[in-house]
Amino acid sequence: MKRKTIIGAVVALGVVGIGFAFWMMWRPEIAAVSPPQSAGKETLDRGRRIVEAGDCAVCHTRPGGDYMAGGLPLITPFGTLFTTNITPDPETGIGKWSLPAFERAMREGIARDGHFLYPAFPYVHYRKLSGADIADAYAFLMSVDPVKYTAPENHMVFPMNFRALVSFWNLLFLHGDPLEPIPDRSAQWNRGRYLVEGAGHCSSCHSPLNLIGGEKSSELFNGGVVDGWTAPSLRGMADAQHPWNEAQLVAYLTGKVAEDHGAAAGPMLPVSLSIAQLPVEDAQAIARYILDLKKTSSDATSPPCPPAANPTAKTLPGAALFEGACASCHSSAAPMRTLDSRPALVNTSAVRADSPRNLIQTILQGIPMSTAAASHYMPAFADSLDDIHLAAIAEYLRNESCPTRPWTDLDKTIKSIRTQE
Repeated sequence: MKRKTIIGAVVALGVVGIGFAFWMMWRPEIAAVSPPQSAGKETLDRGRRIVEAGDCAVCHTRPGGDYMAGGLPLITPFGTLFTTNITPDPETGIGKWSLPAFERAMREGIARDGHFLYPAFPYVHYRKLSGADIADAYAFLMSVDPVKYTAPENHMVFPMNFRALVSFWNLLFLHGDPLEPIPDRSAQWNRGRYLVEGAGHCSSCHSPLNLIGGEKSSELFNGGVVDGWTAPSLRGMADAQHPWNEAQLVAYLTGKVAEDHGAAAGPMLPVSLSIAQLPVEDAQAIARYILDLKKTSSDATSPPCPPAANPTAKTLPGAALFEGACASCHSSAAPMRTLDSRPALVNTSAVRADSPRNLIQTILQGIPMSTAAASHYMPAFADSLDDIHLAAIAEYLRNESCPTRPWTDLDKTIKSIRTQE
């Protein structure tokens, strides 16, 4: 009798478990619709701003590809994803999606046909948007030119190639409602919070991730690594040893050269060009909110760099290499320093950072010509500088800027970056 009872209990638990798994991993399809008629100009203008704030084109437009047609590869620890077509093409894009289907994707990470979207699509942040903003973004996307294009197949490692497992990831990380203003904070601060934590999804790059790709909630905005670049901590920027002010951060966020800090490069460059399309008040609100983020008690404070440049750096081998490869744009007498307000390299955040990663990446990859009004183009040196010369230039710049804290991982960082090329 006891054995039958135990077997019955096991079977019942199994049925319950299967039922729970099915409930977790299945979502219904939402009926297809015909593409809606174009909305009015004001709605489309609002929608365009939401789409720019959300960096949609940054991920959904591959180099040389059509606007919003997808196909950009995203390298993750779990494999390579290719972004999808979000033009209103009815066969390969989202032309058959209704507003409820679009909103479900934005808030829950579920496609119209019911399959789970990978959280590389930042729906954990987009769910914080208001219903009106999501509707406006939908209207704008439905107004762009439809493009017939299907992205390549994803290459995800087992078991993450089984999309339904994302449902359990969502159980851990998909929380929160649309953001509401905090009454005792200014309208500008609240607007900045809404853009940073919602559409801008800044913490998805500027926070460390755990083993399954979720943001560490206790370390939000404490910095991360994206595509081989350091996404620096956004905390304590106003009170740092090399502090930022609002004007500098607004310039940086909008694709310009920030006095005493430099300009956006790498993955941040297209983001800054998107922000540049927004009203300047939005960039100011983002800057205001970020500059209000305080360091956490666990943040380690780096020793200070000396206030003046180190004259002995001129004796290093990298000094001559700098004169030959870099001085025409970056020396104190270079015309570009005056015409484009470029700071001395010893003052830039990349040279003063605790890691040489962003300086190395910038030298190797350069900064492509952009459509910004004040382009800060820099040629790539990946093919003209070998690892020894690259390390020498980086060592020279660091010694000029912060001789008391030399980078001890230069060779290792260069080798790591070169391996990823």
